[in-house]
Amino acid sequence: MEVKKDSNSMRSHYCGHLTVKQCDLKVSLCGWVAKTRDHGGVIFIDLRDISGRAQIVCNPEDHEVFSLAEKVRNEYCLRVVGRVRNRPQGSENANLASGFVEVVCSKLEILNTSKTPPFPLDDSSINENTRLANRVIDLRTEQMQNNILLRHNFIKEVRAFLNGSDFIDIETPVLTKSTPEGARDFLVGSRVNRGEFFALPQSPQLFKQLLMIAGFDRYYQITKCFRDEDLRADRQPEFTQVDCETTFLNELEIRTVFEEMIATVFLKVANVELERPFKVLTYKEAIENFGTDKPDLRINLSLCEISEIVKNIEFKIFADAARSGGKVSVLRVPGGEKLTRKEIDDLTEYVKIFGAKGLAWIKINDLSQGRNGLQSPIVKNIDEKALNQILEKTKVRTGDILFFGAGSQKVVNDSLGALITKIGHSDFGKENNLFESGWKPLWVIDFPMFEYDSELNRWTAMHHPFTAPKKEYEGMLTSDPGACLSQAYDMVINGSEVGGGSIRIHKMDIQKAIFTAIGISNEEARDKFGFLLDALSYGAPPHGGIAFGLDRLVALLCNAPSIRDVIPFPKTQRGQCLLTQAPGYASKQQLDEIGLTLKKIN
Repeated sequence: MEVKKDSNSMRSHYCGHLTVKQCDLKVSLCGWVAKTRDHGGVIFIDLRDISGRAQIVCNPEDHEVFSLAEKVRNEYCLRVVGRVRNRPQGSENANLASGFVEVVCSKLEILNTSKTPPFPLDDSSINENTRLANRVIDLRTEQMQNNILLRHNFIKEVRAFLNGSDFIDIETPVLTKSTPEGARDFLVGSRVNRGEFFALPQSPQLFKQLLMIAGFDRYYQITKCFRDEDLRADRQPEFTQVDCETTFLNELEIRTVFEEMIATVFLKVANVELERPFKVLTYKEAIENFGTDKPDLRINLSLCEISEIVKNIEFKIFADAARSGGKVSVLRVPGGEKLTRKEIDDLTEYVKIFGAKGLAWIKINDLSQGRNGLQSPIVKNIDEKALNQILEKTKVRTGDILFFGAGSQKVVNDSLGALITKIGHSDFGKENNLFESGWKPLWVIDFPMFEYDSELNRWTAMHHPFTAPKKEYEGMLTSDPGACLSQAYDMVINGSEVGGGSIRIHKMDIQKAIFTAIGISNEEARDKFGFLLDALSYGAPPHGGIAFGLDRLVALLCNAPSIRDVIPFPKTQRGQCLLTQAPGYASKQQLDEIGLTLKKIN
């Protein structure tokens, strides 16, 4: 970020770039006041810009400079001219790149004054709503500037990798047709075509497939996507996606390319070396062992299903779940004997968030004493044979605790999967070596093609309806959709799904079969996807791709608790921008122009 010297320039150097190499050099700096200090008549100013800080010394002998320095307050915007010198011995600051030098000011110019900021820029405890409402000030903090700079470097390295791998950056429309792709669309009224609407794209999915059919071979785009869905720490109504597509590569080849991309970018941007090749789990393995398709492999805990063992025992909660198509699974927690009853009760309340009715448990106080060495309110309801089988299958040891989940497949998976994360990331988990620091990337593959929606009473596409089935299931798409597996793959890092993709359908008959399986009629398919179906009829090549959540990847590298901390101007969990007060009401004239009237909702 070094700038060239220019006699007409306001600035010759950036604050954070000053080192002993510039000693005795006259420099011109511009920036904001981070702090002022009066030490025995000498005023010190910490001047801050995007590169870091420089210490400015204002001596009382220079009356004009000193007089102005006395008026300076935090966040004033200044221009400083002065000579660089070594800091006096013992006053160096090794934490700053410029911490071994200071600038003796010979000219001080107040470019602009500042009101007192709404909060101190070095206070990390400020309420998030206050930060978002004053985002311009928040973006001046060191943490936010570091986050945004890391985001910039991440994008730069992604582009460098893809450009060097013969991918072509191509833009796709932001105003497009509303198509059913899983989430609600944001709609935009058309003034020219009154009563008709564009949709903001949930992703460039269909357009990138069209580009492959058009013969562009390798495409990428760093683009905004829009989804009107419930928000959380890793979701925003508008988010940034690294969107990629390629032709004539199979699933393994595509995963290899993008595994290399992520490993390369992590190394260059954050000096993080990801172990390769990434671990690979099937969806079935991930769900059975961790209760989720995005497991955090840093946590040394896994599930064990015992449905067959307990389906005939007297304990109805377990037996009924096992016999009715649900499941019973166990989580063994080494060292869990140390958990207090209050801690267990707190965990019980936690799993209820995910639909569990409770959390059964057995403490293994002394395995050598058999049943007498077990502490639990449920152990009396389990016969000796089943109890021994459970203890043997879970491989428990003295000092462990077993947590049980019983119910529908979804409830057990969701609740025990969340319990693994809760315990693994807790102080207890870290103190008992249940959590490893570092980076644990993996691929999850072989997803089901469909999932059943009991509310709609039909099958829906697990990813999207353009995902290709594995070849051996092509003949079962309409006869047995629940058994079909797809050529879909997700990249997961430290429990966060950072990318997802698939091989796409490139044959018309397979695409029509998918539509039939998920209840889309020929008329609806023609209305919603006619342009895609037409394109598939013109020699569409085999193709596939992946999309990465840029915000999630950057948040991981910044160790940020929310993607809001790596987006310059994010929305709250209510989908509002506290800085601009968006969304807002439209005027009657604006509504009339697009042919809309508002209906009052009680």
